[in-house]
Amino acid sequence: MKSMDLLQLGFFIILFLLLAWPLGRYMAKVYRGQRTWLDPVLNPLERLFYKISGVDPDHEMGWWEYTVAVMALNILGIVLLFLMQLAQGHLPFNPQHFPGVKWDLALNTAVSFVTNTNWQNYGGESAMSYLTQMAGLTVQNFLSAATAMAVLIALIRGLVRRQANSIGNFWVDLTRTVLWILLPLSIIFALLFASQGVIQTLHPYVTAQTLEGAQQTIAVGPVASQEAIKMLGSNGGGFFNANSAHPFENSTPLTNLLTMLLIMLIPAGLVFTYGHMVDDRRQGHAVLGAMLIMFVIFLGISYWSEATGNPLISALHVSSPTAMEGKEVRFGIANSALFATATTAVANGAVNAMHDSLTPLSGFIAMLQIKLGEVVFGGVGCGLYGMLVFVLLTVFIIGLMVGRTPEYLGKKIESMEIKMGILAILLPSACILIGAATASVTKAGTSSILNPGPHGLSEILYAFASAAGNNGSAFAGLNGNTLFYNLGLAFNMFVGRFGVLIPVLVIAGTMVRKKSIPAGPGTFQTIGPFFAVVLASVVLIVGALTFFPALALGPLVEHLLMWSGKVF
Repeated sequence: MKSMDLLQLGFFIILFLLLAWPLGRYMAKVYRGQRTWLDPVLNPLERLFYKISGVDPDHEMGWWEYTVAVMALNILGIVLLFLMQLAQGHLPFNPQHFPGVKWDLALNTAVSFVTNTNWQNYGGESAMSYLTQMAGLTVQNFLSAATAMAVLIALIRGLVRRQANSIGNFWVDLTRTVLWILLPLSIIFALLFASQGVIQTLHPYVTAQTLEGAQQTIAVGPVASQEAIKMLGSNGGGFFNANSAHPFENSTPLTNLLTMLLIMLIPAGLVFTYGHMVDDRRQGHAVLGAMLIMFVIFLGISYWSEATGNPLISALHVSSPTAMEGKEVRFGIANSALFATATTAVANGAVNAMHDSLTPLSGFIAMLQIKLGEVVFGGVGCGLYGMLVFVLLTVFIIGLMVGRTPEYLGKKIESMEIKMGILAILLPSACILIGAATASVTKAGTSSILNPGPHGLSEILYAFASAAGNNGSAFAGLNGNTLFYNLGLAFNMFVGRFGVLIPVLVIAGTMVRKKSIPAGPGTFQTIGPFFAVVLASVVLIVGALTFFPALALGPLVEHLLMWSGKVF
């Protein structure tokens, strides 16, 4: 291990926390309706939107109405994006004259981008027109991120409000998220990316002549604008098939740093927002502490594994035994391990190195973070509301141990909240395990894997975990563009998103109606380092009990075989 690598990793953690702190305070002001410096510009736009759409911003919704609004927007988004892809060949802004997308791939892609997964069974530069990229995929990058953030705020209101019947207005939460948070940040960072050489153009692809005299087509397009929201919104879907390993998407070491910061910025900032909105910053700090504990541990294991490399290569007495295969040489081991850890912790899915080429232990960490529900910071909004489900579960477990009715933020945690919390944890887990098991014993599933042995199983496991966890990254040795995988992964993505989102809104609806209970001598404190450690432990124990057998057959056995000198 190099001291400069460790310095970079430590600097990155400190930097994203320092940036997330003021952003979290700003987002709390936005959702509380307090004055911000953008109000003079954005308030008229907000009022215009409400006037055109017929939304009453003063109307408060109960959990059922809020859920109906969420589902209506997302189902409509799936239908429109699906139809846009089918008709792509007849629509404008298609200089390469790409035909319409095959129906099963179009359905997979529509579900993928609406659910904030951005799983891509296609190469962006060889399948999607500029119009589809901009008016279809990029629009959903904004809406899918804003949807999850709105649901998080609804849950926070449910925890904070006392004996109320409403948790806010979805259309107001969605609008304010896009206008006050996602759009301004996207504009700033799109300009920064473009200044560093990230492509932004509507011109057709460029044809160049190589030194050998052959003709080469160089794909270009409106990349910088998509890159900003791709990272900010925990989307991850790249304009190019190589994603953030492509120099037109990730052009310099500075853009690499910026992309990693954007991955972490809003998820970490929302934890500070949570502390402000519950009027107890220590609650946010405890949750942040649990996330940081797991993130640092996972990052350390991933970096150590990549820096140690493959012992078979070390036996050749090469100068650098580190695992550079599949890595972008501009960024090296430290930045590749950091990017892989960040993108799977935050449900982003963008990659600057091929995860299929990670060492088995590093691939194990990437998969484990996804399978934990991606609550190690997690996606924008969905990461924190997933972690708050674990908070309720942790408080419930502690309550059982001491023989006292559990409570959180002055409200009793009762059977309905626990049932919904367990449902939110079990549904994605069942999708992952059942889907991977089905694929591993059927010809339709096994015919798509590239590698035999445990790595082939890892490719299948990763695909279904990434889909149900709404991550979108992949072990690219698996050919996912088949009828079996397009439909199976689309189902996993849908359940992985809404099978968690709907129970969370039910919890918000039940909690908002409860009265406040004064703290007593037996009240378990949900602040401080001790609770952070307990919370992290519960997350890890639940993940281990659920997924360890499957992980043992894939990346763990591959790691042991690699160290014994066996390859496949």
